[in-house]
Amino acid sequence: MADAVHDLGDTLSIGMGWVLGRLSSTKASSEFTYGYYRLSLLSALINALVLVAGSIWVLTEAIPRLAAPLMPHTQGMFGLAVLGVVVNGFAAYKLSRGKTLNERVLNWHLLEDVLGWLAVLIVSIVLMFVDWPILDPLLSIAFTLFILFNVIRNLTQTLKIFLQAVPDKSLREAIYQKLISIPHIAEVHYLHLWSLDGERHVLTAHLVLDTPLSAEMQNSIKQDLKQSLEDFNLAHTTFEFEQSAEFCRDGHIPL
Repeated sequence: MADAVHDLGDTLSIGMGWVLGRLSSTKASSEFTYGYYRLSLLSALINALVLVAGSIWVLTEAIPRLAAPLMPHTQGMFGLAVLGVVVNGFAAYKLSRGKTLNERVLNWHLLEDVLGWLAVLIVSIVLMFVDWPILDPLLSIAFTLFILFNVIRNLTQTLKIFLQAVPDKSLREAIYQKLISIPHIAEVHYLHLWSLDGERHVLTAHLVLDTPLSAEMQNSIKQDLKQSLEDFNLAHTTFEFEQSAEFCRDGHIPL
């Protein structure tokens, strides 16, 4: 029963994830100037919350069974478990190559189902030979706690992206070092790095030039910027050149 309810929740979540994932590729508009990529992120957030709620529900059902375990119908368990492992396993494999947070969270939904049905399969085989009904709630609790740990980790990352935190501290430092190493750039401040959906990152920065440069030289620096940042695969970049004696209109606070 726990697996059936959980699979129903997963079906609704995956369907919503597919719809929002498709909508997230809609082109940018005058109102949503960055596009709709965060619909995918919204789906990841909702899916993670559904997984947390579902896992808590399974735990509330399984833990009381430790005190009074019931012997299930082993042949029925075995047949359904084989079907569940095959179908969910194939789906999880197809989605395992996904890069977005939405795809990763959906993959955890499917992986949870695989582990759940695998637990049912193992228990059904064991119970065909021994009278140990307590194995059913024990394995349910074990795989639910494992999934819950990983979902909370993904949920934390999703919330950080919603709050526009730096997607990766080491990435920010690497970008800073690249910028400051470019000739004629004496200082970098107001360096802001955030992510639209966990995959497409946005970068803005003020670059202080060590000496007044011609328009041609500034164009050369722009080319250097483009080449230096190619490896970071940034979706959007915006830079502002400042002279060393120029007052920063944003009130230069080093970041």
